[in-house]
Amino acid sequence: MHTSICMTIPASSNAVLKHCLNPFLGNFLPLNPCKPLRKTASVTTTKALLSSSKETVLKDFHERRALKIISGLQNFDRDNVASVVTAADKGGATHVDIACDPDLVKLAISLTSLPVCVSSVDPAAFSAAVEAGALMVEIGNYDSFYDTGVVFSTEQILKLTKETRSILPSVTLSVTVPHTLSLPDQVKLAEILEKEGVDIIQTEGGKCSTPSKSGVLGLIEKATPTLAAAYSISRAVKIPVTCASGLSAVTAPMAITAGAAGVVSNTHIHKISDINLLVWL
Repeated sequence: MHTSICMTIPASSNAVLKHCLNPFLGNFLPLNPCKPLRKTASVTTTKALLSSSKETVLKDFHERRALKIISGLQNFDRDNVASVVTAADKGGATHVDIACDPDLVKLAISLTSLPVCVSSVDPAAFSAAVEAGALMVEIGNYDSFYDTGVVFSTEQILKLTKETRSILPSVTLSVTVPHTLSLPDQVKLAEILEKEGVDIIQTEGGKCSTPSKSGVLGLIEKATPTLAAAYSISRAVKIPVTCASGLSAVTAPMAITAGAAGVVSNTHIHKISDINLLVWL
């Protein structure tokens, strides 16, 4: 039996997102910057718009109802990305997460009014994507790197985070805590990331879990690492925590119960045959 997870995005949220689609292009700078009073007013307006945009992006996370759909950090196939974004939009997702590419961002925002997040491990690449319309950036979605034997240390994650924050101090930032770290080290890293100004912590674990059982027991086994991380980290930080990788219709509700503010999916969205539903196969 197929189970669907659907969420409705209020029209007011979409309106705000469209209005604040990209405050980083300079559209809100004064026409005559030589006049101090106009410049001050413009700076104030820009900060207000940035704050409004960020608040809107984080709203579903704070309400613990976020559903972010990922097309893949290294997926630059326009047709595939378009299909994933369309399915996410029609199915009731709250956010879409795509590869960090300005052209893909423009494609995504032409298909949906949902907040577009871009994923990368190259902080320098984020600016162009944000200028193209991305409202959120993610350091994470490491699955494709694990396949080649590449793992990320605590020091590397912190370095990437600091670089990203120095480049984009006001953009919503999510950082994935690698499952390759021990659980205590994941918690410690999450606490440091919160102090560095990260807005969302994402957990993972699907790649490191090989279920010994089939059926429901196997699904629970596969989700155990990310659920354990969500439970532990959500009790150590005040910012939202999301669960990614290894989840199913059986374990997604468990993620919320464990303390997650939302769930992230990239495996099953590619198998959707009806774009009106986000189906967990």
